[in-house]
Amino acid sequence: MDLTLAFAGLGVGIVVGLTGMGGGALMTPILVLVFGVPPVAAVSSDLAASAVMKPFGGWVHARRGTVNWRLVAWLCAGSIPSAFAGVLLLRLLGDDETVQHTIKIALGGALLLAAGGMLLKAWVTRNQRGDGPAEPITVRPIPTLLVGVGGGLIVGLTSVGSGSLIIVALLALYPKLRANDLVGTDLIQAIPLVISAAVGHALFGDLQLDIAGAVLIGSIPGVLLGARISSRAPGGIVRAALVIVLLASALKLLDVPTAAVGVITGTAVLIAVGLTIWRRNRRPVATVPSRNEAAEDDHQESVSAR
Repeated sequence: MDLTLAFAGLGVGIVVGLTGMGGGALMTPILVLVFGVPPVAAVSSDLAASAVMKPFGGWVHARRGTVNWRLVAWLCAGSIPSAFAGVLLLRLLGDDETVQHTIKIALGGALLLAAGGMLLKAWVTRNQRGDGPAEPITVRPIPTLLVGVGGGLIVGLTSVGSGSLIIVALLALYPKLRANDLVGTDLIQAIPLVISAAVGHALFGDLQLDIAGAVLIGSIPGVLLGARISSRAPGGIVRAALVIVLLASALKLLDVPTAAVGVITGTAVLIAVGLTIWRRNRRPVATVPSRNEAAEDDHQESVSAR
């Protein structure tokens, strides 16, 4: 077993536990860019690991009642068959070299969508609280089914989207859905989705159990650790770091020159730091009255008393 793969899985699992998303969007490009795993094998191995990892988070949300089961049913009705369709589409794209290149480009595009979606979600929910009373929502079957179809197809092709993309689409369709209900619903629907996509890849012989096993050994304790410390961690900083990693990975997968990737990523880091400082400076600071002001107030009070 490759211990470095396990440590990579540990890191990604911690991020998933902290943010509720980013498993496929981080693990697959790490396997491709860092460990040199062929894209198809990376996608299938990550899907197999996610199929075991996601139930841990889903079980917690199911116990807390933060799952909309009607949404889960409509999403799964579209995502499960379309995930198989995504795997079949890979078989129709051409020879091995063409398939690998196509998957690499598709993965880069999916990562860009995931990064943009996470920024949109952070902006829309910046003033929302996840611990308030749940508001009733009306499930829209056809749009929800189409979200499942699109998400399943992308997951079958790239392993990205079961968290980052679908959760953003749900946010757009159901803006009144609480943040924790949003995450819980997405985690539950992602379980059969990634299982169906992983089975499809396994049937075609793409799955490499040694890679999936090494990732899984690290990712399970990582998810548990991330979930444990998530209440104390600064979520905004974690999500900003995740967006930057997604952006850099997407640019590399899209064959952007390394120098350009460095400049763009560095600019993104500077923007994130600047926004953090700006937000802290905007917070109201309690002022302590000076001695002269306090004396003047006492004098005014004594005059009023007379």
